[in-house]
Formats: sequence, structure tokens, C-alpha cells
Amino acid sequence: MNYQRSFEDLEFNAIKWWPQELSATVAEASVLPILISSQDLFISALKLSGNHPEQIFDVINAAKIPINLFLKHLVVLADYGGEMIKRLGKEFQEIFPQDDSTLEYYMNYTFKGEQYTYTFKNLPIKGLDNSKLAIDGKAIVERKSLSNLYYDMIMILLYGSTTEQFNLAGLEKCEIGTILGKNEIIDTYITQKYLYVSRITNGANTNSLGQIAQTYVCSILSKYLPEEYIITRNGKILLSDLDNQDPAKTSFDILVELADKKVGIEVSFQVTTNSTIERKAGQARDRQNRMHAQNYWIAYVIDGAGNFERSAAVRTICRYSDCTVAYSEGEIAVLAKFIQEKFNA
Repeated sequence: MNYQRSFEDLEFNAIKWWPQELSATVAEASVLPILISSQDLFISALKLSGNHPEQIFDVINAAKIPINLFLKHLVVLADYGGEMIKRLGKEFQEIFPQDDSTLEYYMNYTFKGEQYTYTFKNLPIKGLDNSKLAIDGKAIVERKSLSNLYYDMIMILLYGSTTEQFNLAGLEKCEIGTILGKNEIIDTYITQKYLYVSRITNGANTNSLGQIAQTYVCSILSKYLPEEYIITRNGKILLSDLDNQDPAKTSFDILVELADKKVGIEVSFQVTTNSTIERKAGQARDRQNRMHAQNYWIAYVIDGAGNFERSAAVRTICRYSDCTVAYSEGEIAVLAKFIQEKFNA
């Protein structure tokens, strides 16, 4: 079998989009980077919304912030997750009062020391959850416009703690409306809250898309390789440079070993364009030469629509790779076959 694929062969075998079994994991890992990149805009909206209790909606519209993204920020800051939202939906009619004449539900709340009444526009509804609000997974990248349901949910998350029902369905967490327009307090509040939810940030770093891609490749290799083969994430090999200077440890996304035989594997799966593939291409020739100098081999798992848009980089990698495969299980099985052939030779 010819393991040194051309660009055309590799693209022919590519899947280009995340496999179905990883879609939920990938979608979840994609949420927090979007929140972080839009945090300044979110904070600015809070600071500009102190004149009246519903001014926030004018600011959101003026700033053209996707309403589901704004709601997700509120959900994270209030630590009001999916289970709490489901509970709110199920208990809504027991929580909020209903007008005897109009049969509409409403809440009395406080803003800057004054009492206000908000009449719900869409709630209650059946099956209230993150999916319906488009605030999780792939849906978060969709630009949703303001609707009555979003209006209701944002009002609850802003002012729920000031209602008479604050002790029901976790509404005591819904307090952000009490600081609207108070710049210094907002800065302190956001800092403290994001320290509290820093475990989410750390989780996002740990479960970055690159690491998800590597973990998947490791799991498939483990399935197709003998147990005595050692598979290591972020493995290091002591390699000398070609000028015979002191050897240094070189990292690979995945390292497979058996006794003194080694294959270093680099993994790149990018649905959107990304400079990672350019960096790997820039290192490809030197890495292959240094590996060959010690009778080791180097392989690449390359896929994703974004990577194939950078054809020059992928072509370079194919030229300086001992085995190049795409990201499906069948392709990674080909990589496993290559490794076994080299180790058994």
C-alpha cells in the first residue's frame, strides 16, 4: 500500500466535517471561546443600560448582539444552567402569579428602588430548555433575533432575585439587573463571577478542539494496534538536529512506540481556516529528516474543510510524511497498518 498520499488522494478520503460521534463534544467545547471573544461587548451593554429596566433591549439591538449569545452570557454569570432552565419551565405556572382578567402571567420586580411589573410575552411554554433557546452546542453560532421568548428569559435572569418568588427555581441567582449602568460594580461583579466559573474556562482549555481530535485518534489506534504498543498523547522524542549538536526533546501530538521503534504523529482537524496547518507544514521537512536520521518515522492525520482550503500547506505535509491519512476510523486504521508494518519489519 502507498502510504505517502498526494493532496488529491488525501482529500478524496477526507470527511471534512467532525464525525457524528464527536459532534456533541466538539459543539460544547466551541461555546466558551465564543463567549470570551464577545465578553467586552456584553459588558459594554450592561454598562449602557442603567436608565430604565428594559433599556438593555435597545442596547442589544443597537450593538447587533445575537440575542442567544447575550442570553448565554447571562446564563453563565448567573450559573443558571440547563437543569435550572428546565425546572423553571416545568414550575413556571406555580412560580409566577396570573392576572385574573387577562390570564397572563407576570412578575413584580425592583429596579433602582422602584417597583415594576413585567407581563410575560411568551412564557409559559412546554419543553423549555437550552436547545429551544439556542444557547448550547452548534446553535450558539447562529445569530438569533429578539423574540418574545428571549425577552421573557432575559427579564427573568436580570430581575428574578428581586421578585417575591426569589426563593423558587433558583431565582435568587438572577440578580444582574440590580447592577445595570453601575460601571465599577459591573467590572468587579464580572471579575468575581468569572473567577467562580473559571472551572469552565479550564475545562475549555483541557477540551480544546485540537485535544479532542488527538484523543479520538488515540482511541482508534488503541482499537487496531496490539496491546504491547505504547500510545502517548503529547509524547516527546530525543532528537539531534542535522548539525550534530546536542539532542533536544521534540514533541508530537501522539507518539507510538515498541522497544526502540517509534512513530511520531501530528494531528490537525480544522473546519475553519487556521494557521496551525501552516506551522506544521513549516516544520514538516526538518522533522522528517531528523526522525529518519534515527530510523524513526513521522505520520500525519489531516482533515477538515478549513485545512483543505490551504492546499499548499497540506501538499508540503504530504511530501514530507511517511504516512498521511484523513480522520475517519477507516483512515486511522490505515495508519495503524502502517505502524505495524514498520514495527514488524
